Amino acid sequence: MALTKRLTQRSMVFVLAGGRGSRLKELTDRRVKPAVPFGGKARIIDFALSNAMNSGIRKMAVATQYKAHSLIRHVQRGWNFFGAERNEFIDVLPASQRGNNESWYKGTADAVTQNIDIVDSYGVDYVVILAGDHIYKMDYEIMLRQHVENKADVTVGCLTVPRMEATAFGVMATDKSGQITSFLEKPADPPGTPDDPEKALASMGIYVFDWKFLRDLLIRDAENPDSSNDFGNDLIPDIVANGKAMAHRFDESCVREDGAPAYWKDVGTVDAFWQAHIDLTNFTPELDLWDRNWPVWTYNEATPPAKFIHDERDRRGMAISSMVSGGCIISGTEVRNSVLFSNVHTNSYAVLDNAVLLPEVVVHRSARLRQVVIDKGVVIPEGLVVGEDPTEDAEWFRVTDRGTTLITQEMLNKRAAAL
Repeated sequence: MALTKRLTQRSMVFVLAGGRGSRLKELTDRRVKPAVPFGGKARIIDFALSNAMNSGIRKMAVATQYKAHSLIRHVQRGWNFFGAERNEFIDVLPASQRGNNESWYKGTADAVTQNIDIVDSYGVDYVVILAGDHIYKMDYEIMLRQHVENKADVTVGCLTVPRMEATAFGVMATDKSGQITSFLEKPADPPGTPDDPEKALASMGIYVFDWKFLRDLLIRDAENPDSSNDFGNDLIPDIVANGKAMAHRFDESCVREDGAPAYWKDVGTVDAFWQAHIDLTNFTPELDLWDRNWPVWTYNEATPPAKFIHDERDRRGMAISSMVSGGCIISGTEVRNSVLFSNVHTNSYAVLDNAVLLPEVVVHRSARLRQVVIDKGVVIPEGLVVGEDPTEDAEWFRVTDRGTTLITQEMLNKRAAAL
């Protein structure tokens, strides 16, 4: 088969976006993890969808389950530019107890199984299975080409990581050709790679299948009462044992500047979420959000430009080494090494240092906030000081082991009622 035609034109992505992401604590009380805001204006799921869009894939499905309204609304608003007349689609597939199936999505594979008829209707040859909760930039065409050229049953996207850092992942052992010889879930002693025994291949939760092969596999898996109906636990180990599973190294398809490291983050904890944002304020951040050749597509709310007002001692509206989004009004506030999402309003004599403020936060006068994550719509009361006394902070807010403080409106309401 000639490979001159882009394989992405014959492919679809199926994004698994139903998991809560409980390690983000209160940030996922009202929304699923892929719907959590990231990077000043986007959502976490936008990275997987943008990779597909930029790779040339115009057929997408997003499977949702836990508290999906925020995610569904975002996809409807931010990804409504596809045209069915151009054979482009993005379908949101909530767990809906379809047909005779009386359960919600039981596992990642079951989420696809329950929508086999919808995938059939796309008329595609290949399916790219994606997690919707990671931050990275990747050209899926490269992975698809490797899959077809190797005549693989499945190709698994893998991160190359220091061997002992792989204990929290599913780990691939491969031969020199890249064929996976064993799949180990969170091993205490991960196997090294053939070319470097001190490095390991960790699964990214990205899989490429021929649709006909995957369709038959899903039907057989659904009929197995002992299966948990999960890609990582059931389908991938079965293919490794009985078929041809190939590893695809993220280094080969990561989109980045020449010489830059391959960037992939699981922002699944409050500390990781905070750190990934603070990293964006670096002089040259590893994640390039300014790359117009591989943009991060998202819902672009109509907001006015950010505004900075007052120029007096201790009352100067300014931001240094920070990202400030549209609709923000920085009124007499000092902002340093911080990320402010859309429509944040701050007031005089306040100080924000290493702070991440989600959309529509209001900071009243004389508040001082250091190493914090503030949830959407929170109103910070006048004079509140956070980040200087961790013992006092922990009485009212969530403080991590690394000293990051998460603040929600519910926490502030309880504090106000108690004082």
